Amino acid sequence: MTKNTAATVFLAAHGVAYSEHPYTYEAHGGTAVSARELGVAEHAVIKTLVMEDERGRPLLVLMHGDCTVSTKNLARQIGAKQVAPCKPEVATRHSGYLIGGTSPFGTRKVMPVYAEQGIFALPRIYINGGRRGFLVSLAPHDLKLVLNIVEVEAGLKT
Repeated sequence: MTKNTAATVFLAAHGVAYSEHPYTYEAHGGTAVSARELGVAEHAVIKTLVMEDERGRPLLVLMHGDCTVSTKNLARQIGAKQVAPCKPEVATRHSGYLIGGTSPFGTRKVMPVYAEQGIFALPRIYINGGRRGFLVSLAPHDLKLVLNIVEVEAGLKT
């Protein structure tokens, strides 16, 4: 068992069953590295992105590791004029996590969470556990049990 993070404390407090998966973190390696290190499909590794709308309101986007977010499609679906990724220091301020270790669980600020709908068709997902080099795996429906998820179609295959 690894050292608790805000994310694992949150999951435990909400009774979510999860498995821990530490791996050797590589700066700028992204989900390709974590998928390779864990021997899982990159499509099942879910990235947590901190973005903001045109008014600077933060939001989280959960996306398959092998896809990118169409910010235009996302903005249209959530009723925003535009959506863009936050600068790293702003993302850290909102989430409480360092870039590369951002989890949707136990964030500093409560933010709306938008998840690519395809995530919920997977049998199991791997998502950041609150620090670099640490993913947790869980059933995707558990996301809906503990987060106020809005499903979207904003992914573009890379």
